[in-house]
Amino acid sequence: VQLQASGGGLVQPGGSLRLSCKASGSDIAVNTWAWYRQEPGRMRELIAEITRPGRTNYADSVKGRFTISRDDGMNAEYLQMNNLKPEDTAVYYCQADVFIGRDSYPPTFWGRGTQVTVSS
Repeated sequence: VQLQASGGGLVQPGGSLRLSCKASGSDIAVNTWAWYRQEPGRMRELIAEITRPGRTNYADSVKGRFTISRDDGMNAEYLQMNNLKPEDTAVYYCQADVFIGRDSYPPTFWGRGTQVTVSS
């Protein structure tokens, strides 16, 4: 299973970006999707997650500004980021718990990070 994230870039404060992450592999089904971010010298932090039934959870720092969504037909997740602030600057990582075949326990996979820079 591979996760491929895209959509990062440079944006001015107050701007928007949309991150995407697609899972590829044979006979897979994603259970929970999540987005993490990591600033230099700091630990990676969970900022948003979405379960298979569609329940979402957000870090307080992004609540009301970021929206996580998923497309199970595409094995993909998205993070719509609005009203971006300089403190949102970080490397963003997608994560997924993925059922493979008839496995009863979904292992966790990570995508490579995508850089988001918020600066004027």
